[in-house]
Amino acid sequence: MAIVTRGLAADQGESDLRPGGGLHYAWVMAGMTFLALLSASGVRSSFGVFIKPMEREFGWDRATLSLAASLSLFLFGAVGPLMGRVVDRFGPRPVLSLGVLLVGLAAVGSGLVQQLWQLYLITGILMAVGTGAAATVTASAVAARWFVKRRALVMGIASAGMSAGQLIVLPFAMSLTLNYGWRQAWIILGVVLAVLVFPVLLGVLRNDPEDTGRLPYGADPSAAVRAAAAASAAAERPCSVGEAARTQPFRMLVLGFFICGYTSGGLPATHLVPFIMERGFSPMTAANAVALMGAMNVVGTLLSGWICDRYGRKKPLASYYFFRGLALLFLLVLWDTPSLYFCMVILGLNYIATVPPTSTLIADLYGRRSAGTLFGWVFLSHQVGAALGAFLGGYLHDLTGNYTLAFFSGGILAVVAAGLSLAIREGRPAVPRTLPSAAAAPATY
Repeated sequence: MAIVTRGLAADQGESDLRPGGGLHYAWVMAGMTFLALLSASGVRSSFGVFIKPMEREFGWDRATLSLAASLSLFLFGAVGPLMGRVVDRFGPRPVLSLGVLLVGLAAVGSGLVQQLWQLYLITGILMAVGTGAAATVTASAVAARWFVKRRALVMGIASAGMSAGQLIVLPFAMSLTLNYGWRQAWIILGVVLAVLVFPVLLGVLRNDPEDTGRLPYGADPSAAVRAAAAASAAAERPCSVGEAARTQPFRMLVLGFFICGYTSGGLPATHLVPFIMERGFSPMTAANAVALMGAMNVVGTLLSGWICDRYGRKKPLASYYFFRGLALLFLLVLWDTPSLYFCMVILGLNYIATVPPTSTLIADLYGRRSAGTLFGWVFLSHQVGAALGAFLGGYLHDLTGNYTLAFFSGGILAVVAAGLSLAIREGRPAVPRTLPSAAAAPATY
């Protein structure tokens, strides 16, 4: 009888359904996290739409505008470790909702700029801080607090939200710019976030399952099971950044994710729209092509989690970088619209697909208690690469008159990242993951 009771209790803890009907609130949280990341990342990634209109109005060169995007990308990553600490202390509800509000206010401010320093302050700094709050670091806290099972799926959903933002917001921003002007486009985007999305998030989000009177999704309500899990987690030795930095896998992941940032969020995210237009395609064709890439981002991110669960992490990660490199090189020989769309499909399938294998490799090698901190620093390397790619793309364009050298460098570096991924020493812990005993041998790296 006791066995049957425990089984029923476990099933109740894992059920999607609440006692009174409806989905477990954890899935509402997952949906709201998706909405927050979609809104914030979508508005931030639309900056490329406004480059040419601002060039025409202010006479700023491409490198000057690219520096604003570069600053934003760098700070987006730099605030990641800080936001991780803030969300641990105050919960995801204020961090996600206020992050989206700040992005909305920064978008309105971007539509009112008159001086270059205002662009750097509002678009480069304030929008970056808001987007850093409504990003995967906060999403990981939602997954950890609300889910015992399906955490990987939830992170896939969150990452897909960032891709969907590009899919939905970028064509919308382009359409607004063509019909009403770039200033009005920024303001409309900001009002949507501040007036529509922010109140929904603030009203629906909750910090912890206890706020709704439920256990996390998939939790076993047995006190003995929870106590054993807590004891096992306490025995796991956290790995510091300094310790990880002395190991080969961490260095390979840092270098690989640096290149990932250069070849995704930096160079293409900032310069892909003007690059396509300079290849002779219309503005809406460019926006639709990048939107197609955003749609493939969603497919690629979700598919990546499924692949990595079944076939490991290292080889899929290497293949994503390799095909990204081929796609970036293929951009240099586009000849018609179908070839452009084909290239966007290939680039989109591996654009954010690197996140699941990278984050789970860190957890596998260094332990669950270190995964958040270490991934925050690896993500910072990603954003440093993104900042470099955004600025260098504009600088090389001004230097040579086109984007050929910039995108060629991205293609070659992505292939290098594939080699770095294959070199990762996988299959054994890189650092000790349990508290050492007196008789334990010293750790080697």
